[in-house]
Amino acid sequence: MKKVVNKSLLAIAVSGILAAPAVNATNGYFGHGYSTKEKGLAGAGAAYSQDAMASATNPAGMAFVGDRMDVGLWLFSPSPRKYTSSGPASNFLDPATGQFTFGIGDGGQSIESENDFFLIPHFAYNKMLTSDSALGIAIYGNGGMNSEYEGGFASVNDGLVGGSGTGAAQLPGTYGAGTAGINLEQMFFNISFAKKLNPKHSVGGSVILVGQRFRAQGLEFFGGFSSDPSNISGNTNSYSYGAGLKFGYQGEVADGFRVGVSYQSKMSMSEFDEYKGLFAEGGDFDIPSTYTIGVSYKIANAGVIVADYQRIMYSDVAAVSNPFSNINNCNPTTTPASGAGCLGGADGAGFGWEDIGIIKLGYQWDAANMSWRVGYSHSDQPIPDSEVLFNILAPAVIQDHVTFGLSKEIGTNQEFNFAAGYALNNSVEGPNAFDPGQTIKIEMSQIDIQAGWAWKF
Repeated sequence: MKKVVNKSLLAIAVSGILAAPAVNATNGYFGHGYSTKEKGLAGAGAAYSQDAMASATNPAGMAFVGDRMDVGLWLFSPSPRKYTSSGPASNFLDPATGQFTFGIGDGGQSIESENDFFLIPHFAYNKMLTSDSALGIAIYGNGGMNSEYEGGFASVNDGLVGGSGTGAAQLPGTYGAGTAGINLEQMFFNISFAKKLNPKHSVGGSVILVGQRFRAQGLEFFGGFSSDPSNISGNTNSYSYGAGLKFGYQGEVADGFRVGVSYQSKMSMSEFDEYKGLFAEGGDFDIPSTYTIGVSYKIANAGVIVADYQRIMYSDVAAVSNPFSNINNCNPTTTPASGAGCLGGADGAGFGWEDIGIIKLGYQWDAANMSWRVGYSHSDQPIPDSEVLFNILAPAVIQDHVTFGLSKEIGTNQEFNFAAGYALNNSVEGPNAFDPGQTIKIEMSQIDIQAGWAWKF
């Protein structure tokens, strides 16, 4: 009977995960943590695994968490996501070269993105094969980004839209093609194996299968700078699939002092065919590699201190890291535009993101059948101030998180987990790359709440 119940719970949990979206933007477009317990500690846990979702951070930890299943639901609210432009538009056009300025509004414009709430589930199951080896599966949203800006206008010389070339034309929408925005969702299927080298040390590895979905709208005006203008926008979902690996070590190196290290490879993904005129290298959108180094220290009966350093290598992915200024190596007078720097080109203009490091600190203490957690994390800024024009679509400027969490044992083999976090409002301001007389500020703050339930077998 117990096996039947376990299989039923497994089927319900997995089907719920597969039917749900995964959209979040915290450390760039990666989540700041995955399991509910780790989120209460600001995402730290490479050296201190506590549940079946441990493989998302460090697969070596699976050897220490026992037989259990964890399910959870994350309510994520990235609000506000907004941009503000200031300064008049230049409305310049040079018919000989095709070069022109492109103003966001004219004199000032401020718009906040729609879609303020997202539900993101996770599921994980860990089975001890022997007393010193474990096999597990985890399904979770790795990252994503969503924006949708309604209203506003772009300002260009009216010669671009059939006018006399002596006045200004106001085109509807942020980028002059109606409602503008993107939606990126990533789902990871993590299959892990962990083996204890001795009672205090373990190693582990994961095969990660990945699916991602992308949609863009309101970007058609950039078609003149695209190597494939028919595949730059259109509000059509495009799908991409790929795989990668994750490796880890975790162990107690001194009494109460643990160390954890993990590395996740770059995920090689199939192209977004419907957006091969937007993303560099013909629609290529791989997932960058990451590594994490963590420590934990148990303070007698006073609790546990955890600390992680994570590095995300956005430079692995040209579509994300190429600067928008590469568009200067694009000739818009040909049809289609020609040159390596064109959108979709071999060295196509991108979002200009930089590699980032994240420091995560947390403290957990236990009292009776309860555990309490607090945490803080700080990230480098991925978006330089020179890259604000295109990053209106992806204003992932968050740098600081504060978190709180708790766990409560329910009976002898169940557990309720809860975490809440606030990402402090942050902004980046810089010149409009298509009209340097203007400035654009992008900003975001976030609130997230996650609840989970665990069964121990």
